[in-house]
Amino acid sequence: MKKLKLVLPFLVGMIFFLASCSKDNPTTDTSFTAVQDDAYAENTFDNITSITDEAYSLSSTNFKSTEGRIFLSSCVTVTLDTTAFPRVLTIDFGDTNCLGKDGRYRRGKILVSFTGRYYRPGTIITTTFDNFYVNDNQIEGTKVVTNNGLNDQGHLSWTISVNGIITLANGNGTISWKSQRTREWTEGRDTPHNRWDDVFLITGQASGKRANGLSWTHEIAKPLELKLACRFIVSGTVQIKPEGKPMRTLDFGDGECDNLATVTVDGKTRTIHLKP
Repeated sequence: MKKLKLVLPFLVGMIFFLASCSKDNPTTDTSFTAVQDDAYAENTFDNITSITDEAYSLSSTNFKSTEGRIFLSSCVTVTLDTTAFPRVLTIDFGDTNCLGKDGRYRRGKILVSFTGRYYRPGTIITTTFDNFYVNDNQIEGTKVVTNNGLNDQGHLSWTISVNGIITLANGNGTISWKSQRTREWTEGRDTPHNRWDDVFLITGQASGKRANGLSWTHEIAKPLELKLACRFIVSGTVQIKPEGKPMRTLDFGDGECDNLATVTVDGKTRTIHLKP
């Protein structure tokens, strides 16, 4: 079974393909720097949720076991303080770079507070960072996840709010990122110990500002379908509007687990191969 690496890796791989297209048609607007920054910010903060979910699951069972881990390697220390309220989960990668099972280097701490159990309606989970770096890029800000309980379809859902800053390594500036998401758990709830059959629908919008000071907006036009058994988004569309540029529309297909998507700019559509 394919392992989950990132929730949104597709946008990063897309950049290199689209850049090459400009040689074929120089009149087409193929400036995708804003899309690349959007992809990196989206991936970074979504990855934080995946890490904290895994750490909480392991801390409540047997963290010494390596079975079933996707992100956390043996150089990580996880502590769950059940005497405090809210409960505090500390994920400590140490003061030097710790290589994760997903191939990324991390150092510093992720700090997570819980007002209740993850699956309990009304629980608020707040994530902050203490001198935390991913591949030498510093991650700062706050991520707040609120359990909304069951929706009209009988599915658990969460509201996810991010207000973050990424300071890029080597003095390459900062990316600011704000997003509002709803995450709906549509399949896999009956098997809580098997993450691989989980399916989620993601809706919402985001905005950001690049290192050059220009901004962009991001809106999910059709809900994104995430299957943890697949490393790619399997369906849904995203619209990204860089400042002063036409809208970019990404379409991830009809539900098949493959590495294909399309991008449309100025009425012209290309099929792209998504990077794993």
